[in-house]
This record gives sequence, structure tokens and C-alpha cells, in this order.
Amino acid sequence: MGDDVLLRLEWFPDSYNKRYICLASLTAVITYDYLTSLRSVPYGSEEYEFLKSQVHLRSAERLRELCCANRGTFIKVGQHLGALDYLLPEEYTRTLKVLHSQAPQSTRQEIEQVIREDLGKEIKELFMSFEDTPLGAASLAQVHKAVLQDGRTVAVKIQHPKVQAQSSKDILLMEVLLLVVKQIFPDFEFMWLVEEAKKNLPLELDFLNEGRNAEKVAHMLKNFDFLKVPRIYWELSTRRVLLMEFMEGGQVNDRAYMEKNGINVNEISRNLGKLYSEMIFVNGFVHCDPHPGNVLVKKCPASGKAHIILLDHGLYQVLSESFRMDYCRLWQALIKADMKRVQKYSRRLGAGDLYPLFACMLTARSWESVNRGIDRSPVSASEDVEIRSNAAAYLPQITQLLNNVPRQMLLLLKTNDLLRGIESALHTRASASSFLNMSRCCIRAVSTYQRSKSHSLYRRAQISFTEALSLWQINLYELFLWLKGSRLGNWVIALLSRMHHSTY
Repeated sequence: MGDDVLLRLEWFPDSYNKRYICLASLTAVITYDYLTSLRSVPYGSEEYEFLKSQVHLRSAERLRELCCANRGTFIKVGQHLGALDYLLPEEYTRTLKVLHSQAPQSTRQEIEQVIREDLGKEIKELFMSFEDTPLGAASLAQVHKAVLQDGRTVAVKIQHPKVQAQSSKDILLMEVLLLVVKQIFPDFEFMWLVEEAKKNLPLELDFLNEGRNAEKVAHMLKNFDFLKVPRIYWELSTRRVLLMEFMEGGQVNDRAYMEKNGINVNEISRNLGKLYSEMIFVNGFVHCDPHPGNVLVKKCPASGKAHIILLDHGLYQVLSESFRMDYCRLWQALIKADMKRVQKYSRRLGAGDLYPLFACMLTARSWESVNRGIDRSPVSASEDVEIRSNAAAYLPQITQLLNNVPRQMLLLLKTNDLLRGIESALHTRASASSFLNMSRCCIRAVSTYQRSKSHSLYRRAQISFTEALSLWQINLYELFLWLKGSRLGNWVIALLSRMHHSTY
């Protein structure tokens, strides 16, 4: 049976049954391909690796076509898989990444129907103008630019009409078929993906929840004057329609746009790192979908400052205090190359004996670099290739880890990979400043936690003094790095060197 027939089956009468047959048939084809293509080839040989790569690519392409054909939940799950750059074989992530730009669009009639049902009025009654072509279309919704009757320019996010009804059925289908595949391939441990979809999709489909998240993160990070979050217009928002302040800019991975508009690429990368370190380590409330379409940059004409615009607030991860503290201490250990503490806190986070693999997954660095210190040297091209190759070689162990770690970790791993993808596009990956900002946030978070647990005034003062001293040391080290890389610093070093030689 050909792939096109498997994917579409237009003759099948019932829509839901058709989707079931499509998914079941495709699962059977992919399973059969893996079982037969590699059966007679010596494991680990060059031929085996070549054929395995081909099977990965064929399977990823079939999966992509299935997602495009069935839309909604399927595209959302496909996008999630495509974001796991350093956790899944490259053939899958490269192929599934295009789903971010190939999401389906609802028709004008479908959009009018949703607005009529939720807001009780026609588009022409609500808006002075409404652009038919969406600014962007995603797996669950699309966004249109419009002008309200009072002249305010807004972005209108409208949910695809059939997503709500189909999502729970689609997740059930995935769950059943993944269980079947696990019986054939015991190492195939992707039930975590279904569990995450079950938990997160209802929240993402509630746009009122998204609006609340947007307001919460804007308040939480109000001290960062470079961050802009669109204001929500509650009077015209429902569970399926969200009206926001209209904001525009270039995508955060568009280096050419930044250079053209005089935006400092290193400053953007540094500020993005500050935002996410603050969310993860200090607040435990994390925007978990920072793909480039959701993070824009724009230079303010009045002040000349570059702003980061954070969009799409449907998917957030709330971290428990105990998880956040263990995660802080693990990153502190990774930055200091303290292998005993790396092992200790990796185990506390569920990694068990696979803690070296876990450390490599978190940092996207080789075990050698982790032992040496991840801030000691930038990622080389050969190391990046090694990490990506290992994602395929250690897939059973990676899936085992993903099933063992706390559920809170899963979205953080996806977020880490998306942020690394942005850094790679901007050529700013693994800069020393990003680790310094992370260290600051970890120190503040751990100190705040320790003070909250202490009943002694002397002990709290001691914790505050240690915190201030540690932050001062980081500032001093940052000053040293700045001097080392600046003209003034080079001049001072050269002068000191001449003075030293003249003394002898």
C-alpha cells in the first residue's frame, strides 16, 4: 500500500476512523521498515549506519506528511519532536522542523464562524479593518492583524475550529499505537510524549489561560526594560479568541535583520539568556515555546534600545521548589566542573547511572567538555557533529532517561534545545557571559531558598554576605573578561608587559 494512500484514504467514510486507519497503517509501515531494512546487516558496520540513516529519513518524511494531512494535534506533537535537536536523530529533527512553517490555515468562513460563536458579532461590526491573510499560522491557531473601531491596531489570535473536538481523540490514538510499537521495540520509550500532550494541550487550547500567563510573566520580569509582552484586551477575548496589542519585529534568529537594523547580536543573545535564567532558576515559571516565530526583536526609534518581544504564552512549565533547587545546584556543578555534585544532583533528578548522558543532554556538550568545564572552550564543529551522532547511537538510553526524569524536565529540555538553536543561528553559542548570568541567577535562587528555611537572624545575614561575595566575584571575573577582550584591556596588558620586561 503506497504512502499517499496510507496518509489520506479519501474513500474511508468516517473522519475519525479515517485518521485511525491512517495512523495505524503508517505505524505498521514504519515498524516494518525498521524490522526488515536492518535485519541482515551486521550491527555497527558502516553499511548498517548508512541504512539506519536512510530508514530514519524515510520514517521522518512519512511522519511529517501524516502531521500535515491530519493537522492540529499531530502538527503540535511533530513540532515538539522537531525541537529536540540534541535528543533525537538528526534525520527526524531536520525533517520535522519544517512543520513550524507548514501549519495549515483556516478559511475566512471558518474564522468568521469562530468569532461569531465566541464574540456574538460579525467581523465588520468589531473591526474597522481585518486582514484576510494571517500574520502567521500555527498548529492550533492563526493570527490576523486588525484595527478596532476606536483605531487601536491589534493582533487577533483565532483557534482552528476543529482542533478542540479532535485533540482528545488524537491523543488517545497516539497512546494506543505507541503502546503497540513498544511491544515490538521494547527500547522505544516515547509514552512521555503522550503524557505531556495530555497535560499541556487543554491548557494551550484555553486562550484565557494564555492571556493570564502573558500578564504574569510581564509582571514577573518587569525589571527587564528590554522585554515587551503584548497587552491583552480582555473585553474581546474568549477561550478560542485572544485580542492583543499588535507588535512586530524580526525573528530572533535572523542575524541579517539585526545587522541591517543596527541591533547588537551579542546583546540580544545575552538578554535572552538573562530572561530564561530568571524564569527557570529564580521564578520557576518558564515560557516553553521560544521558537524564532515566538521571539521577535526590534530597535526602538526613540531610545535606540533593542527590545525582545515575547509572543505565544500558551505553554508554560511551573517548576516545584525542590526541583528548581536541584536543577540550580546541578547547573552550578556543571559550570564548576564539579563531577561529584554533577552525579549527585543528576541522580536526584532521576538520571540514575545515566548521569553522564544526562549531563551531555543538558549542556549539548561532549562528556570530555563537561569534565573539562563547559565554560572553558566554545563548541567546535566536530564536537557538535559528535553530539548529534550520539543522539542516534544512544536513542534507547535517551528515551529511558526521558521516561525516568521528572515531567517538569521534559519541557525544559525542549526549551534548552530551542534556545541553543537560536544561539547557533546567531553564532553566539556557549559564550562565557551566558554562563555568568546563569551563575548569578543560581546563586540568588539558592540564597533566597536558604534564607526562607532559616530562623536565625545571624544565619540569614551569613547567607546574604556569602551571596553578595559570590556575586561580587562574578562581577570581577566579568570585568576581567571584558578588559581581556577590549582595546583598553589589551593596551593595559601590553603596558604591564613592557614594564615587567624593563624591570629585568
